[in-house]
Amino acid sequence: MPPLEPSAGPERRRWVLAPRHGGLGDWLACLAGAGLLCFLTFYAKGGLNVETLIPAEIVLTLLAGVVLALGALRMPARAPAWGLVPALLLAAFAVLSAVSLIWSVQPEESLRDAGRLLAYTGVFAAAVMLVRIAPARWPAVLGALILAAVAFCTYALVTKALPDHFAAANKYARLYEPFGYWNAIGLAAAMGAMGCMWLGGRRAGHALLSALAYPAMGLLLTTLMLAYSRGALVALALGLVLWFVLVPLRLRGAAVLIAGGLCAGAVTAWDFSNHALSSEGAELAERVSAGHQLGALVLAMVALLTLVGVGLAFASGRHAPSPALRERFGMVLVALLTVGVLAFCGALAHSQRGFTGSISHAWHSLTNTHASVPNTPGRLTAIGSVRAAYWDQALKVFKANPGIGVGAGGYEVASLRYREAPLTAKHAHGFVFQTLADLGIAGALIALALLLCWLAAAGRSTHPFNRRWRSWREVLGKRKVGWERIREPYGPERVGLLSMVCIVFVFGVHSFVDWTWYVPGVACAALFCAGWLAGRGPLGAPAAALESLPGRRTSAWGARAKAPGRIRLGLAAAAVAIALLSAWAQWQPKRSESIRYAALDALGSNAGLALKDANAAVSRDPLSIEALFTLAEVQQSAGQMAAARATLQKAVRQQPSNPETWLALGRFDLTRDPSAAMKELGAFIYLNPEAISPQALAQGEPEAIEVHNDFITALRASKAAATARRERQQRLKSASERHARAGSSSRRAGRRHGAAGHARSRSSEASR
Repeated sequence: MPPLEPSAGPERRRWVLAPRHGGLGDWLACLAGAGLLCFLTFYAKGGLNVETLIPAEIVLTLLAGVVLALGALRMPARAPAWGLVPALLLAAFAVLSAVSLIWSVQPEESLRDAGRLLAYTGVFAAAVMLVRIAPARWPAVLGALILAAVAFCTYALVTKALPDHFAAANKYARLYEPFGYWNAIGLAAAMGAMGCMWLGGRRAGHALLSALAYPAMGLLLTTLMLAYSRGALVALALGLVLWFVLVPLRLRGAAVLIAGGLCAGAVTAWDFSNHALSSEGAELAERVSAGHQLGALVLAMVALLTLVGVGLAFASGRHAPSPALRERFGMVLVALLTVGVLAFCGALAHSQRGFTGSISHAWHSLTNTHASVPNTPGRLTAIGSVRAAYWDQALKVFKANPGIGVGAGGYEVASLRYREAPLTAKHAHGFVFQTLADLGIAGALIALALLLCWLAAAGRSTHPFNRRWRSWREVLGKRKVGWERIREPYGPERVGLLSMVCIVFVFGVHSFVDWTWYVPGVACAALFCAGWLAGRGPLGAPAAALESLPGRRTSAWGARAKAPGRIRLGLAAAAVAIALLSAWAQWQPKRSESIRYAALDALGSNAGLALKDANAAVSRDPLSIEALFTLAEVQQSAGQMAAARATLQKAVRQQPSNPETWLALGRFDLTRDPSAAMKELGAFIYLNPEAISPQALAQGEPEAIEVHNDFITALRASKAAATARRERQQRLKSASERHARAGSSSRRAGRRHGAAGHARSRSSEASR
């Protein structure tokens, strides 16, 4: 984005922000940021695939290391430590996740989660550093986010308009590409819409660029509605309320929102009324025809909004609205909002359940752990959600392990013990609940401290009154104590920073009700904005003039030293070294997975190579039970039964709370030791009772049927073995008794024979 014109000076200014005209530099920075976000989204997608997620994390970590190293060399010598505390707290959260693998129920997930958090910490720290050395590049940050969001939403709509070219993307009626998750694309659209509020509402900058906010807003809102994302819709509504409260450009922002909302609402209503687009299972020919019509409507909407935006932008530029007109328009908006609220309350009061009954029913639906919501447009008005079940399981896991949780990423395994339905979830669908379950009170306290410190830093950067502590000489000379208030107007940069606050707020609200914290494409965009806000500092103190600030405390980043060159080089070398070590640690799980697949491929053709690769997979990632399972399979194929059982026993010792380890060992012992297999399968059922629940069996779940059959087989074999053992013992006992009776008879016969012989000898002696 081109730079904004500098605002008028404050009432009382100590430090002057020199005007900078970036031109091509801002455009290149904008394109680079948008390109990085597109790479994270189209390559890593939803962040669930290790093969694509880990390379993205490595790229982020190395880029962050380079930025931090360059920043350490270029930062002023006496720069204040703005943004340092939030960055350290985020790093502490990542370290706690890494340390939690010691007690984690799923250590390999804890290691992967720590790698993801290290990459996130690098993104946040890189933003803190970049704003220190290039504070005037803030328009490029917002421009990159808007451009990336428009690219995501355009791709999502294209998959809907051309279903025959994107067959895999039309499995559901909802939009979910390019993230592979509908709520992620909804969140990206909501964050981009907040950026469009800034782009269309700003006073500075070229009018043609501001006009592009209108078609962009229409695209983003249409995508959000067609994703059926209730969480993103609520987050956007709350973010808009915050934007209208904080930013004094309400008339311009309302024009962008109303124009984009009306056009997007018309397209959405047509889509919802079309059976081929709003329902699943429609014929391909119907979906192709309806998709082409949708594409034509979207293009018409973009063209119409472009004309509207250009007309309004140039009209407002030539003839600015008078204060009276702005006041009337604001009153009309407030009146419409009030009428809408009153109409909604009246509809609730005249409903079948009444006002309080409707609220009570809504709360019951929201907290119902057995709620089921279809993937149709009707879910936008539904209140119930399966999240209530996920949150309930997370709270039960937290109550069982309140101090330090079950380890980062351990919710997936620990929640199996507490679920009441066959439905499983990898995440708790909420950052707070996930943190409580995974890291307990310790993780929650660090997250709370991070939030409070970031709020303080963001408030320092955006507050209309910047404050500076006067030196003691000024205090003694003027005989005044306390903070000196310096009035700052709502200039272009302050408006941009406030828009960043709203973007981070939207992401935070959505992360409370979903697991989009794990999606790198949207998480990194929000983290970069958060880092930029934390590191900016007061607007009256530009980073370029920090060396001249009187009375400022210095930090380790730029402390005064006799040899500043060595300190800077040391900090740069440390940043690069930490980045390289973090990237190496992040790479190990991927190396293990790659060679594990190679072992499985070589299993049927080269047993020796398969065994070698399987052992290498275990050595590269000793925490991975999948690597241990592969090694046991290869050993079993090679006839090394004792070694295979020892490997599976190692997996059980490594993750005794994971039902999958017991299941693998139980199936191995099923034909060799049915009694042991029954105990091991019983442990699996104890840790995952819903695996063979009547509901799962009635629904015909393949895994439930297999486990049920395996347990019945083990039970029958164990009973047969016990019966055979009893019969064998009975036979041995009978044989022993017969042997004892035979021995007793032979002893009696011997005694009789001896007595007869003695009698004969006595008779013989008597005859002699």
